[in-house]
Formats: sequence, structure tokens, C-alpha cells
Amino acid sequence: MSSLHLDMKDIQCAVLNLDNNVVDLETLQALYEIRAQQEELDKIEKHIKSCKDKDDSKPLDKPEQFLYQLSLIPNFSSRVFCILFQSSFSECMSLITRKLEILQRVCKTLQESETVKKILGLVLAFGNFMNGGNRTRGQADGFTLDILPKLKDVKSSDGVKSLLSYIVAYYLRHFDEDAGRETCVFPLPEPHDLFQSSQMKFDDFQKDLTRLRKDLRACTSEVEKVCKVSDEDNLQPFKEKMEDFITQAKTELETLDIELGSTHKLFLELTVFFSVKPKAGEREISPNTLFSIWHEFASDFKEQWKKENKAILKERLKAAEECFRQAKEKASYSVKPKHASGIVS
Repeated sequence: MSSLHLDMKDIQCAVLNLDNNVVDLETLQALYEIRAQQEELDKIEKHIKSCKDKDDSKPLDKPEQFLYQLSLIPNFSSRVFCILFQSSFSECMSLITRKLEILQRVCKTLQESETVKKILGLVLAFGNFMNGGNRTRGQADGFTLDILPKLKDVKSSDGVKSLLSYIVAYYLRHFDEDAGRETCVFPLPEPHDLFQSSQMKFDDFQKDLTRLRKDLRACTSEVEKVCKVSDEDNLQPFKEKMEDFITQAKTELETLDIELGSTHKLFLELTVFFSVKPKAGEREISPNTLFSIWHEFASDFKEQWKKENKAILKERLKAAEECFRQAKEKASYSVKPKHASGIVS
């Protein structure tokens, strides 16, 4: 109460007119949480009635007075519930949409990107070359994805280089024209996106949508209740704004549900594309099973990619300095003597 510095008229105006300029949503949330429950209100009202026309009656203390004034705002609880849900609904929908966008981007990149195909091709080619003398292991047509995080553990005979660092260097020097420049683009999905994707669960998305539908039904019920009992002066703009919100929210939920279905389908197509099998006990492959492998590989790859890019940049600088030095040495200046000319000579 002391920290708000608000007049009850400001609070009433914010609640009735859905105006968050003076009373923000955080304050409304706090007011909603401390609102008087029916049992408390009954006691306060009983006290007020008992003290009527009594000279020695004890007045309400500030907290009780504050709660009582809040309760006098028409349909305070129902209205604030609807206002807060409208805000949280937008946030939840945006969060789910962002997650699905990351998941879609990662799936499409892994399945369609030419750079990803080139890197996997190098892994297969070098793996076959190293196993070339072994008839049981050489000449493979493919490999399972769980090999990717192990590439960093395969070392050269002197133990200085790993197979992963060699693949990164080979890719940058033979397939990437921008290697060593600022325009050089990381050829795999970003490790952060892969990590986020590995933490997602389609069951959680379904639960979130189910919860939002349930809360939207509750909000619809509260709006109907407010509209039914409110007098004409307090009906608008609440009725118009909340009915518009409910109509839009239903459409957005249907659209997001379709988007979730298409993303799930895209993910399942990716698992078939990479021939990934579910873990023991899994009904179907989870994002964690697939993307945790890619996250580890992409993280290791990016570390080596940065090092190799720096090395290539140093080489280019050194070569440029050498060219400049040679050009400077070759430059010869011949000074010719000036011959006398003119009328006098």
C-alpha cells in the first residue's frame, strides 16, 4: 500500500477502462494476489454493519479499509483476472512461437543445407580412407550420427591434430571462399539453437496449448459474468476489448496448433532422413536424442572453426606483407642527369 503511491480512483480507472498507463500490469498482479477473499470480506462488512450508528465504534485499519475499497470496484476480481490473462496469453504464445521457429530452422538447415552435406561427405570420405585397408570396415556407404561427437577423440600419430580439426581445416581451405574473412559463415546450425532444440519436448508444447485453451475458457466465462452483472456505465470498453481478444486468441491457438503439427512432422522426417532410432523405452524419437548429438558436434566444430579461421587470417596477412616487401625491393628509381637546353646553351 505504501509503495504504490496510488489513489483508489486511479486503480478503479485502470480496472474499468483497461488502462495500464497509471497502474501497470505488475501492480495489478500484486493487487489481484492480495485482494480480500470472501471470508475476509464477510468479516469486514460485518464489522462495518455492527459499528453503524455507534459512537464508540472502532474504525477499520488501513489494510482492511484498502481491501474493502478494492472490493467496491465493480467485479474487481473477474476483470483483473481477464486483464492479466490477456497479457500472459500473448507472452506464452510468443514464447511457443519462438521455440517452434528455432526448431523449424534447425530441422530445415540439417536436412537442406549444402554445407552440412559437404561436412558429412568429408566425414564419410576420410573415415573410409582411414579404414581403407580393412575390408570389414572400409568402403562404407554411410555412418550413424553418434560417430560425430567422437571425431575429436581420433588423433594423428603425433597426437597434435584430431580428425575433427583436420576436417574443419580441409573444409575451410577447399570449400569456403570466405575462410579467414569476416564474411565467413559458420556452416552448421548454431550450437545455441541446437541446445535449445534438444531441451524441447512436443508433449510439453501440447500441455502448454491445452492449458492456454483451459484458461481461455475460464476467461470467456469471467467476461460473460462481468457483462451480465455490470451496469451500462461500466460495461464498456471492457466488453468490446475482451470479446475482440477472445475471438483473436481462439484463431491464434488454432493457427499455433497447426504450426505445432507441421513442426512435429518436419522433425520426424529429419529423424528418418538421418536414420535415427528411438532410445530404449522411447515411444518415438525425442528432440533430445537427435539434437544433443548435433549440439556436441557443432560446439566442437565451432571451436576448431574459429581457430582455423584465425590461422588462415594470419597466413593471409603474412602473405600480403611478403608481397609488399618484395614489391618494395623490386622498385628501382633511375635518376637521369639533366641536360642543358634552351637558347643560352
